[in-house]
Amino acid sequence: MHSDQLTPTVVAIHVAKGRRLPMRSVPSVEAEAGAGLVGDRYHGSRHRHVTIQSLPDLEAGATDLGRPVDPGLTRRNLTISGGTIPTKPGARVTIGGVELEVVRIAAPCRLLDDTLGPGAARALHARAGTVFRLLSSGTISVGDEVDLSPSD
Repeated sequence: MHSDQLTPTVVAIHVAKGRRLPMRSVPSVEAEAGAGLVGDRYHGSRHRHVTIQSLPDLEAGATDLGRPVDPGLTRRNLTISGGTIPTKPGARVTIGGVELEVVRIAAPCRLLDDTLGPGAARALHARAGTVFRLLSSGTISVGDEVDLSPSD
């Protein structure tokens, strides 16, 4: 079975009220255009609204690290089941009817080595996901389909 044929879906959503506070897993989240995810530490920031990572990248990082990586511990907001997350600034994706635009690649958080153990940031270096800004508002829920290549 070829994973590219399957439409990726949201498999986990995590938010944190503060930068150093633990991430909470939630079934859905309100996305506010130009502001971010309601209840997340970056809500109200100018550009860093949503971070997205993919499960296959996490699993590859876990293999390098030699231990499992919990999606919530990477401090990314959305974990999707697969597909190639765009990294080119300006590229767009749609999740559950909400449109997002790439800002930049997400660098592995320095907290990773604290939460996941030494070497975690290195293992996830090219797999840390992408930072997006929200172009439209709506609800993003676990199970929502992810369109990684919306037509312009």
